[in-house]
Amino acid sequence: MPASKLLRRALAVTAALPLLALAACGYGSEAKNDDTAKVAAGARKIDGLGSVRIGYFGNLTHGTALVGREQGFFQKELGATKASYATFNAGPSEIEALNSGSIDIGWIGPSPAINGYTKSDGKSLKIIGGSASGGVKLVVNPKKIKSLKDVKGKKIATPQLGNTQDVAFLNWIAGQGWKVDAQSGKGDVTVVRSDNKITPDAYASGSIDGAWVPEPTASKLVAEGAKVLLDESSLWPDKKFVITNIIVRQAFLKEHPKAVEAVLKASVEANKWINANPDQAKAAANKQLAADSGKALPADVLDPAWKSIQFTDDPLASTLDTEAQHAVKAGLLDKPDLKGIYDLTILDKVLKASGDSPVDAAGLGTS
Repeated sequence: MPASKLLRRALAVTAALPLLALAACGYGSEAKNDDTAKVAAGARKIDGLGSVRIGYFGNLTHGTALVGREQGFFQKELGATKASYATFNAGPSEIEALNSGSIDIGWIGPSPAINGYTKSDGKSLKIIGGSASGGVKLVVNPKKIKSLKDVKGKKIATPQLGNTQDVAFLNWIAGQGWKVDAQSGKGDVTVVRSDNKITPDAYASGSIDGAWVPEPTASKLVAEGAKVLLDESSLWPDKKFVITNIIVRQAFLKEHPKAVEAVLKASVEANKWINANPDQAKAAANKQLAADSGKALPADVLDPAWKSIQFTDDPLASTLDTEAQHAVKAGLLDKPDLKGIYDLTILDKVLKASGDSPVDAAGLGTS
């Protein structure tokens, strides 16, 4: 069976659990009314839309969406069109929601975006902007692992088979000259696919020796006594790599470009505010996480996690292409044709209006 089909089967199984958990309220947890998202007097609906449905994860690497929602940036730009929200735990469930029309625009990692685009033969989505870089670390039990070479023979968690961190870890393992079967996770290192929500408990129980995970999970493990052995950013040129993109349904992009422009304008404004006001932005993101999950992050988790993430409008397209190559090398993806996965036309328009430089699609843009 082709590797791409094996990956799709594995992703479908992995996606089933979050989908079941979300079944009572559609694909994601529905938004509550936002006190900060007041509609200005006299505001009009954009394109006559009653709402624009925005999806994101409860991760700090989705901080643009968290802050954009909590501070009301999205609602401000959408006017009388309601900004509604859904939160997700895994990329496949968000892609399914996008494909079904349950959401219109989403914040998501590069691997789910690549998989969603290739599985639909380039017809389902477009990446329309960047959001964040970094925020991924290899954290380990310092009593069992004292150096990178000690990772061999240990049990290391990643969030999901074929997800962005899983691909990165498998590529790193291969770079050490070690062998691991990508599907089973067995080999010179045992790769344990574990939901980020339960990974800290798995670490505390001793069932894993470490994890290659995004924030805030990495810092949660550090708070449990783990140490950071490797920051993934150190493996990339200029220490930058895409961790979060903005995607849109192609039909929505075609039918409602003004609404897409409003969301992208809000995203750019949110990133400017985040970078100009890091402490306030960190607090705003944590407040939204608390509203979404019922629990805020403690300072010993929030502070180091936030520092490791760079918020940027640049989609860092060349690094997405490299990540796709890593997935192919790992046997998790047939060589994809990513030409046209980006449509940065509206983002560049927004950036130009705000006095910023356009961004590069690395040859993968819409012609």
